[in-house]
Amino acid sequence: MKWRLTLRISVLLFMKKIGLFFGSFNPIHIGHLILANYIVENTDMDELWFVVSPQNPFKDKKSLLKDHNRLDMVQLAVKNYPKMRASNVEFSLPIPSYTIDTLTYLHEKYPDYSFSLIMGEDNLNGLSKWKNAETLIKNHQIIVYPRVFEESKEAHEYLQHENVSLIKAPIIELSATEIRKMIKDGKNVRPMLPPEVFEYLDGSNFYK
Repeated sequence: MKWRLTLRISVLLFMKKIGLFFGSFNPIHIGHLILANYIVENTDMDELWFVVSPQNPFKDKKSLLKDHNRLDMVQLAVKNYPKMRASNVEFSLPIPSYTIDTLTYLHEKYPDYSFSLIMGEDNLNGLSKWKNAETLIKNHQIIVYPRVFEESKEAHEYLQHENVSLIKAPIIELSATEIRKMIKDGKNVRPMLPPEVFEYLDGSNFYK
């Protein structure tokens, strides 16, 4: 029995560690990059994947750009970050997208990879509403970055779980919703977006 445990620990140590940052990225902005860069540089993960979601089950799809446009923007945003990549894994999975289903698929496709979830502290408030939430938290590491919000009892309890780690990343209060509104109102959003993403949007009628 002891040798099996030793073998499992050895396998885990040599597995490629991937952090999964799920989101609509509608659009991806500098806040996403600041958080992602801090996390990938201050943890033991080898890569961070921005998983572009076709449809978040808790969000209205009407405000979403087409999947390939949002993926294009993420690819542009991360092209100069060797430890980051854009993922379209959910594009071929059933809609709406459920994190537990995506993880099951990824584990089957990449058996030599170890996957962790990245989420904002505020998301812990509603984690119990996620599909198979208890299985999710039991079988996966969750890296939580701080947000300004009113902590609930549920969030506090999840933060005590052995698989949940709160990282002291910068608190970024930058909203894609606000950026879309500013673009619609004809305001300058250049400082809020990676340069390549700003140029991509500036040459289009997106969000206008």
